[in-house]
Amino acid sequence: MTRTALNRVRASADIAALALQQIEDELSADTLDARQLAGLLRELPHQAHPRDGVLGFLAQLLTVAARHAERLEPGRGGDASGPLHEAAAHLTTPLECASTGPPAPGP
Repeated sequence: MTRTALNRVRASADIAALALQQIEDELSADTLDARQLAGLLRELPHQAHPRDGVLGFLAQLLTVAARHAERLEPGRGGDASGPLHEAAAHLTTPLECASTGPPAPGP
């Protein structure tokens, strides 16, 4: 990786960290009521297009990293790429609606 590419990634990561900090600050506000909290949380995964929300973009980033790791680790059985793919899958799994609660326990 060139120094320029590394600097661009670092700058982008810093911007993303600031944006996530702003979201965390909004979610931590003392004046936030249940309706406002629900509205803010609905913004994280885009309801109609899950891959377009914050979590979807993060999942896409993890998937790209996993695919690159697969190319770098042939014959290693997914030591590096497996956890990245798994994390991406967790981020894009539909969340249960607060009104319906968590799924019932299995057998």
